[in-house]
Amino acid sequence: MAMYQMRNVHGHIQVYDNRGNFLFSADSEREAREELEEYAESAA
Repeated sequence: MAMYQMRNVHGHIQVYDNRGNFLFSADSEREAREELEEYAESAA
């Protein structure tokens, strides 16, 4: 199972994979979670 990390950077959420690679950014944590679901589905 892939692990992800969300970081709040200047009011935006940045999402990184378990290796620390930047994946994408979002305006809110909710938006990041939604995009992360889509990202995980497309990567499967």
